Amino acid sequence: MQVFSVQRGDGPVVLGQPHGGTYVPDEIAARLNDTGRGLADTDWHINRLYEGLLGSATVVQSHVHRYVIDANRDPAGASLYPGQNTTTLVPLTDFDGQPIWRPGQEPSADEVEDRRRKFHAPYHAALQEELSRVWDRHGVAILFDCHSIRSVIPFLFEGELPVFNTGTNDGQTCDPAIEQEVHQVAANAGGFDAVLNGRFRGGWTTRHYGRPDEGIHAIQMEIAQRAYMDETPPWAWREDRAANLRPHLKTMLTRLNELALSGALTAQGAQT
Repeated sequence: MQVFSVQRGDGPVVLGQPHGGTYVPDEIAARLNDTGRGLADTDWHINRLYEGLLGSATVVQSHVHRYVIDANRDPAGASLYPGQNTTTLVPLTDFDGQPIWRPGQEPSADEVEDRRRKFHAPYHAALQEELSRVWDRHGVAILFDCHSIRSVIPFLFEGELPVFNTGTNDGQTCDPAIEQEVHQVAANAGGFDAVLNGRFRGGWTTRHYGRPDEGIHAIQMEIAQRAYMDETPPWAWREDRAANLRPHLKTMLTRLNELALSGALTAQGAQT
């Protein structure tokens, strides 16, 4: 099984997709309980949601499920949101706080390190390679990290999540113009609600790669899944909903692509 796949484009935008994969090695799947085997916390259909929206974009997609190891967590194990409920590098619970491993089958520290080397590191090596390639070509690279999540998860947040959740770690991971372009589209999208740097301010990927002063910008988009699919098993794609959502995502990506190519962002990441 491929750990990741890369679809190369010639533009300045790179789409990261760390949570859409459903591959779980057999020996690991046998240790998951019924809750874990349900894979409920998948970013279902995320590749399909973004497919074809920006033909020049590069796509780096992990095929390994986040219960094996979470490609959007700090490999050192540090929490992204200290003081708030979250899941770890190799989760012990699902997003509802329920155990996902059979009793006594939780992974050891050595197993976590082995999975990091086998699954986490290769995905990020590929992502870094593509960002470097894009930067070499254009003098700037924009990582748009693609995520989705169920709309209501009391263990993680109160109430119903807005459809568009844009994260830049409070403006630290990208040029202000990038944040503005994306959130403006989200905020003006009819029939959808939006928030900037709310509950999801950008995961480890966004924070790790976002280096605006070096011309590498990163922004995370967390989509509430009600906007394009059913949020209960079998997690069906809903074309009627997706058809209303996808044009707004297309506009976001198109504007970012144009912004990068226009020279409005210098190689140092500052606005001219």
